[in-house]
Formats: sequence, structure tokens, C-alpha cells
Amino acid sequence: MMRLKGGRWLVGLAAATGLMVSVSAQAVLASQSSAPLEISSFSGAYLAARVAEVDNDLEGAIVFYEKALSFDPENQPLQQSLMLALISEGRFDEALPYAEKLKNAPEIERLSRLALAIDAFRKKDYRAAETELVFSEDSDLDGLIAKIMIAWAKLGAGDKDGAMATLDELAGPDWYGLFVSYSKGLIAEQAGLRDEADAAYQSAIGDMAAGGAAPDAWLRAAEAYAGFLSRQGKKDAALAVLEKADEFASGRLPLLDLRDRIGKGEPVASIVSTPADGASEILLGLGSALNRGGGESFVRLYLQYALALKPDSDVVLVQLAGVSEQQEDAEGAIELYRRIPASSPLRRVSQLQLGLNLADLDRRDEAIRQLQTLVDENPDDMRGYLALGGVYASKEDYAGAAKVYDRAVERIEAKKFSMPGDPKTVANWNIYYQRGIAYERLKQWPKAEPSFRKALELFPNQPQVLNYLGYSWIDMNMNLEEGMEMIRQAVELRPSDGYIVDSLGWAHYRLGEYEEAVRELERAVSLKPDDAVLNDHLGDAYWRVGRRLEATFQWSHARDMKPDPAVLAVVEKKLKEGLPPVQNRAVAEEPKASPPPVVAPAAPAPADQRTDAGPASTAAKPAAYRVMRGQSLWSIAADELGSGSRYIEILNLNPQLQGDPGRIMPGQELTLPAGN
Repeated sequence: MMRLKGGRWLVGLAAATGLMVSVSAQAVLASQSSAPLEISSFSGAYLAARVAEVDNDLEGAIVFYEKALSFDPENQPLQQSLMLALISEGRFDEALPYAEKLKNAPEIERLSRLALAIDAFRKKDYRAAETELVFSEDSDLDGLIAKIMIAWAKLGAGDKDGAMATLDELAGPDWYGLFVSYSKGLIAEQAGLRDEADAAYQSAIGDMAAGGAAPDAWLRAAEAYAGFLSRQGKKDAALAVLEKADEFASGRLPLLDLRDRIGKGEPVASIVSTPADGASEILLGLGSALNRGGGESFVRLYLQYALALKPDSDVVLVQLAGVSEQQEDAEGAIELYRRIPASSPLRRVSQLQLGLNLADLDRRDEAIRQLQTLVDENPDDMRGYLALGGVYASKEDYAGAAKVYDRAVERIEAKKFSMPGDPKTVANWNIYYQRGIAYERLKQWPKAEPSFRKALELFPNQPQVLNYLGYSWIDMNMNLEEGMEMIRQAVELRPSDGYIVDSLGWAHYRLGEYEEAVRELERAVSLKPDDAVLNDHLGDAYWRVGRRLEATFQWSHARDMKPDPAVLAVVEKKLKEGLPPVQNRAVAEEPKASPPPVVAPAAPAPADQRTDAGPASTAAKPAAYRVMRGQSLWSIAADELGSGSRYIEILNLNPQLQGDPGRIMPGQELTLPAGN
């Protein structure tokens, strides 16, 4: 089924550490920072802290852990939880006394000592940092972090040979390679070892397989290498590295900014200038690589360690803001985005994301003002239109969204401009795609379809567009073969996307191919088991093939997921009544007609002005018409009424369609206007 993702249109070792407890009173307390004075027991404060932690309310968790510790000051598990919460909230200095107390506690030693080592880096006490980075036990991840940070500590202490030797001796699983090579390039460059730096950087960006697993780290290495080459006077080689990076992931703002500066011959500073910066890089790289969903609490912890080493890092701030968004903490994300300096190449995108987070907080007018200002400041930047249109669309104001996208298209076609990077895959195709969605939701298909086609012209085989256009055709019972082929192609391109696989299954269902629908919908649910609509669809397909008990189970499961009220009402009705019998689908097959001409739909004229109206004294009766396979309201209007634009008249005469042209099905009987 097609999905609209509201809000963000642009860009797991640990879950929450708390235990889910069924104490609603404590949950209420956990959401109120002023509540601890009302708690008079250790258990009350402890449970409130756990609930707050599960809810990602770190500020509340800290308050309640501190309250619990006032009852039991030497409780080590509480000290651990409080230390981690403080670091994750960015209150690093407050966590240090607990890190000192816990540095010999086996279960938390590596994180405590890491905090102490970071503090030593900040104080330039590199010997102390080395001492703290020796763990009694560590995992592959901890071992990599410790060894690379030790190498930076040795460099800080003036032992460049020891720093390089530490990295040369570092052995581990294959995924170590990218991080070790990148770190070696940075350290060698700082040590003045140009040949070694060049070789290490080349090794890092030559590891494309590792780049697929850790794209942010790979792109960061490419950025560092291009800057290194530029400082050596090798402008063409630097630009070639950036070209390779753009092929890997186009439109990355730091790389676009770097390419512009190198092209203009401007000086380019190194990514790192101190050992603390270098230590921050490995924590940033690993935190970004781990951020694949499900481990946000752990990722946030490591990114906060990185920020403690380099508090003004725009890259870390943006990554942390993204984690806050994943945790549905829009306020936290806004605070982080506001810290991005005006000089940063990430400033504009951070301001766009800030606007989207305002919309998530239902501060819609404020969000629109913020985003409209950004559009006005740079009307050739399509990201502004995408963000602003997204705010309107997230509130189902598709008319407002369509107006925004129309303005963007006017700008594209009038200016004939190209964004930095590849506009066909970065921005312009998405403008047309989002415009198509807006008009489709407004039931203005003649305006929607050309936008989808234009998006595919700019970005052939874009799976989202293939899915949306193909499904729309199937749902409107037109261009069935081409629509099904598009959806199959989208599935081939995104075989692990549950929503796209669901589209294929639901297309089979709409065509009455229920066994095929069951097969694909089962696969979709296996890919996206937590989506109520997908489970509901599978229930429908089970019902149609006679698997009534399984259908009831799927509908019950969908209901228990607490879907949107409209979906919930439909599911509850099916649980009570099942599905109605299928209408007679035995209809004559006809050759598929050419796609109808795309023109704006015309409003129905008053009866006394219609050329098709009969004499007033002999009003003709409306005609009945049975839908045949492959027809749409447009094609019926074109064939029977002489103009496809008259499909609105059919829509108005058939209340069972509920204003939706996509509700027609083969075998269905429709009422056509009198005097066809």
C-alpha cells in the first residue's frame, strides 16, 4: 500500500535501560520535573526514574535517579544509571564524579573509563588518557575505540611512531578496516607523514564494501582525503575524490561545500586539528554506523562522548538531532539544530529540519513562517519547497502543499537551474513526485499523473514513484498491465520494503487474484509486522481464500495496534461482520485503451446549459452501466459521454464511490448521466 511519511522528507546494542512497569501513577510523576518532592520512598523514585527512561525522558530520569540516590547514596546500579543518563543528556561534567566511583565496576568499567579518558583528552593529559583506556574486559567495539584513542593519545604526547605502531598492530574483524585506515590517515597527516597518510586514505575510500555498511564514516574519510590532497596542491585529484563520493551518495552538503571551496582555490582546513578532535572522530564514526534503528539510546551515548571532545562539531550535533527525532523528541532536536553555527554548510538543512520539528509539535504556523523564510532566502533551493510542502501535507492540507510544489515547478522550468550535485536524483524528481501525491490526494488525477511521469523521466526506476503510480493505476482500474509491472519493478528494487511489497499484494487483491495476494501480503507483514494496515490487508486476503480464522486473527492484531480511528472503525466492523460477498466479476475482456489525454477536470455545467440535456418536458432517465475490466471513470466518461473530463458527473451520481474514482471495480454497476 502507498505510504506518506509526514514530517521529514530530507535527510543496537542497548534499548532503554529501564524496565517496563505497570504503574500509571509513577508514569505521570515521571513526566513532571517538579514532582520529586512528592515522592517519599526509594521505590517510588526508582520506578518513576525507570518509567521516564523508557519514555526517553532523560531529564525526568535524572531528577528521579538523584532522588532515589538521596535514599540510598551508595547504590551502585543507581549510580550507573544516573551516570549514563547524564552523559546521554549532554551533562558530561556532572557525570564525571560517578565515572570516577565506577571505573573499577566490571559491568560499567569501559563506559566509566571512557568518560575519564575523554576528560583527560580535554585537559591534554594524554598519559592519563592512555591509562584509563585499558579495560579488564572489552568487546570488539570497545577494543577498537580504546586502541584508536590510545593512538591519538600517543600522538598528543609527541610519540608519532608509537601512534602509528598502535594502529599497525590493531587486529580485529573485517569491519575494523575502514575505521583503522581512516584514523591512520588522520594521524599520519597530523604527524607530517604525507606518504603514509595518502596510502591510508586511499585504503579507506577504496573499501567500498565497508562504505556500504558505514556510509557516513566512508564519506567522512573521502572528505578528509579530498581536503588533504587540496592542501598538497593536488586540486584535480581532490575533485576526483569528491566526484567518487558524489557517485556513492550525491548531494552531501559538506562535500558540496568542500568541492566549491576547492574549485575556488580557497584554503581548506583539516577535519581534525587536535588529538581530542581525532578521538571524537572515531566515536562519531562508530555512533553513525550503529545508528540503523533500534539502538538509539546507545548511539546517543556515543555521540555525546564525541560532542564532549568537540563541543562545536556541526556533524555530531546534526547526528544527535537525528537521534532525537528518531526518539520523537522534537524539542531536543530543535535545541540541537539551533546550535549549528551560521558558518556551517549544514546550517541551512538544520534550519529546514528545525521547521519540520516545529510542525511535529503542532506549532504549524511557526513552522510555516520558518520554512517560508528559508524559501524566500533561496528560491532556487528545492529542499525548502519540499520541507514547506511537507508541513502542509502532514496536516492533510494537500491544496496548500500543491500550491507550494507548483511554485517550485514554476521556478525549475523558468530558471532551468541545476542544484549542486545531481538535481535529477536529489531534488527535482522529488518535487514532481510530491506534487503528484498532493494532486492525487485532492482527487485531481489529470494533474497528478503528469507529475508522476515527469518524476520518472527525471529519475527512471525510482522505486517510490513506480510504486505510487503503478498502485494508483491499479486502484483506479486503469493501465493494469503497466501498473502491475511498475509495482513488480519497485519490489525488485526494494525487496525489503514492506510497504512496497504490500502494494504488490494489494494490487493482486484489487484484481481478485487472492492467492497471489496472500503470498505477497504474508511477505509484506513479515517485513513490517508492526503496521496495522498491512495486517488488516492480510486479514482481508485470508478471508477471500476461505481462511476465516486466520483473517480474524490478523484483524484482531491490527485492532490491538491502535491504528488511526478511520482504520480502526473499518477493522472493528470486519471483526463483527466479516467481508461482504465479492461482486460478480464475470465481465467481458476488452482491449486496453490508450491512456486518456491529461487535462484539468471541468466542473459540471448547469443542466440548462448542457448540450446533452434533453427537452425540459421529457427528462431522460439516468442510464445504468456495468464496469468492465481495465476501465476507469475517465475512460468510461470518454467512451460514453464524449469527454473524459466528465468523469466528475459520474462521481457525483454514484454516492457508493464516496467521491473516490478508485473505488470502481469490474462488474460494478454505475449510474451515468441522463441523455448520454
